[in-house]
Amino acid sequence: MKAPLVVFDLDGTMIDTHADLIESLNHTITSAGLEPVTYDDLTHLVGQGARVMIRRAFDLRKTPLADNDLEPLFDRFIAHYKAGMPGKSKPYPGFVDCLTRLKAAGMTVAVCTNKQEALALPLLKELGLFDGFVAITGGDTFDFRKPDGRHVLGTIERAGGDPRRSIMVGDSVNDILAAHNANVPSIAVSFGYSDVPVAELKPTAIIDRYEELTVDLVQRLLETA
Repeated sequence: MKAPLVVFDLDGTMIDTHADLIESLNHTITSAGLEPVTYDDLTHLVGQGARVMIRRAFDLRKTPLADNDLEPLFDRFIAHYKAGMPGKSKPYPGFVDCLTRLKAAGMTVAVCTNKQEALALPLLKELGLFDGFVAITGGDTFDFRKPDGRHVLGTIERAGGDPRRSIMVGDSVNDILAAHNANVPSIAVSFGYSDVPVAELKPTAIIDRYEELTVDLVQRLLETA
């Protein structure tokens, strides 16, 4: 029997990246004459990668964005975000201890994020977290991404895991719906970037802090899946 695998989303789940995302997004959209966005806007913008975030910012400001204008703005965002990495981004309280706890119990951990690999991998390296995961997949790793369940299943496969022994931890509809589509249990964190209360997403379980993500909780979810 394969070891239990816990798959984590990145932004808003493992790492609080909001300050750097907002700074880089504002650096990008103000160059096109848009008003800056705020933290209150963030939950409506993140979740599908930088290109979608930029498009959503233009929609938020009721400003049309031509297709041929998107890539230069995307490149501007990427350059600014990478140059400042890790910036103010940091793991949520208790997350590192949670990883230690799960791995000490013989469990494995992986990352499944819609963030591009070119951003996710160096960020995790800068924060000293990269080597702790058996697999890390981004929004451009496959030809599909969350909420497509194949993104979760592809991550599990790369991690050498078994979907029947895996769970997904996330903060948004993309994560919980992807887990549902992959037919794996889900844990929603209440402190991330969801634009609705996470209970409305109907995850298998909800945690308010990482001290609640225990070995017993993982085992219980797998036993009742």
